[in-house]
Amino acid sequence: MYQTIAVPVDLEHIDRLPKALRTAVDLAKHYGATVHYVGATTETPSPIAHNPSEYQAKLEAFAKSEGEQHGVDTKAKMIVSLDMTIDLDKQLRQAFEDIGADLVVMASHIPGIKDHLFSSNAGWIANHSSISVFIVR
Repeated sequence: MYQTIAVPVDLEHIDRLPKALRTAVDLAKHYGATVHYVGATTETPSPIAHNPSEYQAKLEAFAKSEGEQHGVDTKAKMIVSLDMTIDLDKQLRQAFEDIGADLVVMASHIPGIKDHLFSSNAGWIANHSSISVFIVR
């Protein structure tokens, strides 16, 4: 049913994603799918990497480690964004389309008051993508 599962990851906050990561791996094992970890960075230094090439190396190492640890085929896809507060949702959607994802597994958060004023990334992707989206809370 699913061949390519996209999982957006924030390497700076990977500790907040275990349930979504586990869900993606379980689905990949069940369907024999490949998991594509999609990470976003900027051109400027961040707490994770000094530049996009360093970020790419860390994202690829993360994907490789997850694949080896869980016995699934994994790949990494990096997005470079000028302004993640404005561009990230559309860039994620484009990345999912570029890799041919037929399922997106995304972590969410417990809704709060700001969610009534601003859209969440997961909510935006679910509303604006033709790809199936599994939001893990």
